[in-house]
Amino acid sequence: MQPTALVTGAAGFIGSHLSETLVADGYRVVGIDAFRDYYPRVYKERNVEGLLATGEFLLHDVDLLALREPESSDASLLRNSVRDADVVFHLAAQAGVRGSWGDDFHIYTDNNVLATQMLLEVAKDEGVHRFVYASTSSVYGDTDVLPMREDAVCHPFSPYGVSKLAGEHLCYLYGRNFGVPTVAVRFFTVYGERQRPDMAFHRFIRMMRSNMAIPIYGDGGQTRDFTYVSDIAAGLVAACGAPAGELLNLGGGSRVSLLDAIEVLGEVLGCAPRLDVREKQAGDVRDTWASLEHSKELIGYKPQVSLAEGLAAEVEWLSALSAEPGFPWGTEL
Repeated sequence: MQPTALVTGAAGFIGSHLSETLVADGYRVVGIDAFRDYYPRVYKERNVEGLLATGEFLLHDVDLLALREPESSDASLLRNSVRDADVVFHLAAQAGVRGSWGDDFHIYTDNNVLATQMLLEVAKDEGVHRFVYASTSSVYGDTDVLPMREDAVCHPFSPYGVSKLAGEHLCYLYGRNFGVPTVAVRFFTVYGERQRPDMAFHRFIRMMRSNMAIPIYGDGGQTRDFTYVSDIAAGLVAACGAPAGELLNLGGGSRVSLLDAIEVLGEVLGCAPRLDVREKQAGDVRDTWASLEHSKELIGYKPQVSLAEGLAAEVEWLSALSAEPGFPWGTEL
């Protein structure tokens, strides 16, 4: 019998890649996406054009927060979708470290905490076989204990990180109290085709092509574990086989400074980057670096794509997108 996967945030950057991987692996995929106005809807619509053409992907334009009104048709649709799924991948979230401060924090508590809790309630009632929760390296905080291990004590350095760690704790609670078989995976700086227009490499590519100076917050020596999106998608699928209650890092396998990453991008583009050095921003951590020992042992995770290869693929994708007349970027450089 053909397995069914439910993917929340299915039309987004990572969600669309995960959905494609699942379809290629023989799944029928039901996607949920609220199409929030965080960036232009046309991006997400393009992300799933190929998926919709397969006949193995169904997309519902619905908000998880509809579960606050249990008698609504959208709430019924969500409950039925969870009931029919063999595995739930919960990727829908409000992203962004810098935007999580101040008055907008309620957006993060609603979409990252409350929505996760309500979806776990449905998973509890409907008896899902596996619930995979997408978390982030931001839960670790600004630590100098590297590489970051799943058993480390987490001290998030931004409200966004707090909201995602709260989701992890909710998964743990529903697992221990009600037996919901959850697995949480922590993403490390994901990049690649379909990256959101507000994300670093997407912006850097456009700026370098226009001979604009790239803004650097801090001295540029901060390091990240850049992870190509296809490696993330493969890791998410493999996470279905991890024991319930597990936490898993999904990283790129190397620690690279921001300045070195920009230099690699310049080599891919064939131009010398110009830099605009600015002050460090609140919530930005100095370093991230994933320990992958646990993920390798439990699910055989091993990243396959180098930074140069991944950036070349993103440049090719963005070049094609940029060639479309009047494409509505919707995000200032």
